[in-house]
Amino acid sequence: MAQKNNHRIRFGVVGVGYLGQHHARILSRLSNVELVGVYDIDVKRGQEIAKQYNTRNFPSLYSLLDEVEAVNCAVPTGYHYEVGRDILERGKHLLLEKPMAMDSKESLKLIEIAKDKDIKFQIGHIERFNPATIAAIPYIKEPKYAEVHRISLFNPRGTDVDVVLDLMIHDIDLILKFFGKEPVNIQAAGVSVITDKIDMANVRFEFNNGEVVNLTSSRAAMKKKRKMRIFQKNSYIGIDFMDRRVEYFKQEDSGEILPYFPVVRNKEPLKEEIKSFVNAILKDTEVSVPAYEAYRSVVIAERIMDKIQRRLQQHSF
Repeated sequence: MAQKNNHRIRFGVVGVGYLGQHHARILSRLSNVELVGVYDIDVKRGQEIAKQYNTRNFPSLYSLLDEVEAVNCAVPTGYHYEVGRDILERGKHLLLEKPMAMDSKESLKLIEIAKDKDIKFQIGHIERFNPATIAAIPYIKEPKYAEVHRISLFNPRGTDVDVVLDLMIHDIDLILKFFGKEPVNIQAAGVSVITDKIDMANVRFEFNNGEVVNLTSSRAAMKKKRKMRIFQKNSYIGIDFMDRRVEYFKQEDSGEILPYFPVVRNKEPLKEEIKSFVNAILKDTEVSVPAYEAYRSVVIAERIMDKIQRRLQQHSF
């Protein structure tokens, strides 16, 4: 389904809440995109965003799909499967926000539809496009140990799912990418603090060659923290996703440990993510975050939640 390079792709945005509004903003400013319109179940919100970005508000999902080639979807996670399925079945390229769906079964069905329709299907794991991530990648080689903290203030947005699918999914995706394999053993604990779902979780991954990763995620903290520390032979990489900084320490042949501070370019992650999706359509290349990779993260998240629930059940007696 290759496109001509001078072709302006007709895009629509479904779900223009907190995140979706930024999808609309970015798409409205890309030269190789025509933002045809938006759709939101909240009619007033849809009208407001459409007016702000000089586009149309559509009365239904299907009326929007009739006039576009591609869709950016940012509806709540609980609707990812239902809405994503309808978009894909209509043969529209889809950038779907993370996580792909509520579970691996739904995720796999979406992948199958996209494959059958031969269309581009990208998942919005935005931390892959964080300038700090991009700056750190050249230094990550055969990691042995990692510690990850993703801690946020409470925000009602995203609480339709557990913190594992809401926040930790970002780090699951990155760890699978950096380590290049899946853990052979998972230990996990979590608690509900503010909502009736898991708000805080601590997880330990063990890999087949003895590598270890500890992940902590919370949406009930008093301050934000989004950091990853990676240890490998003779070196250490620290990534601050929030402040977008990277530090790299390497032990030289002399035994001296020297610090390096890779250049982190100031780019908007969401814009880079959307541009990569647009380019994949135009050039008919693989998307930057293939759905099958995002599917692996959902599978791991399921394993984590199963461990947490089993642990809670054991301690409920």
